[in-house]
Amino acid sequence: MACCTGERLLVDADACPVKAEVYRVAGRYGLEVTLVANARMRIPAEPWIRLEVVGSASDAADDWIAEQVRAGDIVVTTDIPLASRCLKAGAAVVSPTGKRFTEANIGSAVATRDLLTELRSAGELTGGPPRLEERDRSRFLQELDTVVQAGRRQRRSAAAAVPPPDAGSAG
Repeated sequence: MACCTGERLLVDADACPVKAEVYRVAGRYGLEVTLVANARMRIPAEPWIRLEVVGSASDAADDWIAEQVRAGDIVVTTDIPLASRCLKAGAAVVSPTGKRFTEANIGSAVATRDLLTELRSAGELTGGPPRLEERDRSRFLQELDTVVQAGRRQRRSAAAAVPPPDAGSAG
């Protein structure tokens, strides 16, 4: 596989349950993958996959991703505050369940997260998120594929709209 197209997938990797799916989509499209984690983990021995170990501070992976992300990147995370930061940088953000975070829905997601955090701290809620189901993996694969294709269409349109450097100059 020829890598890379300049497109990047940044993965909040410590608890990411869809790494295999990320590799599959990235391999198909020639995307560079950076897994960001607090500790070492096994990754496939591919030149287009790298692991960035950032240390054990609670938000170290999130902070690294938010500092490195740029417009056109795709971020995989369940972390809603990180998703919000990445959207502000112009990245696309997809959760492992296939939910796409957008400017239109991130405010509601942040509010819901804050409410659930408050309910948990008051002892009203216990337990974590539901287990990832096979249909979630399928939805993730479909949404990630959609995001990659949309980004490529957008870049092609932008490139077509820019005239070549010599256009308009009389020789």
